[in-house]
Amino acid sequence: MAHKTAGGQYAGAVRYQYTTGPDHQSYIVGGEVSIDTSEAKTPEETVQKMEQVKRAALAPADPSPQDYSAASAAEQIEQKARYEMMKAGYEKSSPQSEKRIDTSV
Repeated sequence: MAHKTAGGQYAGAVRYQYTTGPDHQSYIVGGEVSIDTSEAKTPEETVQKMEQVKRAALAPADPSPQDYSAASAAEQIEQKARYEMMKAGYEKSSPQSEKRIDTSV
């Protein structure tokens, strides 16, 4: 449930795994939540989304190896988006190559 709460709009439905106890009652023994790790429309939105995905992946008190893997994947996507933002900022702030005319004779 921690994944679902932290994942917000990016988390899918919770799917529980059950077992039948000696009293013939069903008990939850595990579960999973899918999470959307696709890039958003812009690098800025992707950074925000991946930060939330990482929080969701690491929300349980004892994250599983799969949780750490999801957080790592989100971190890589976030870093790529941050690089794109930095690159776009650099391209906007760097002066265009000036054309020089050789006037020497």
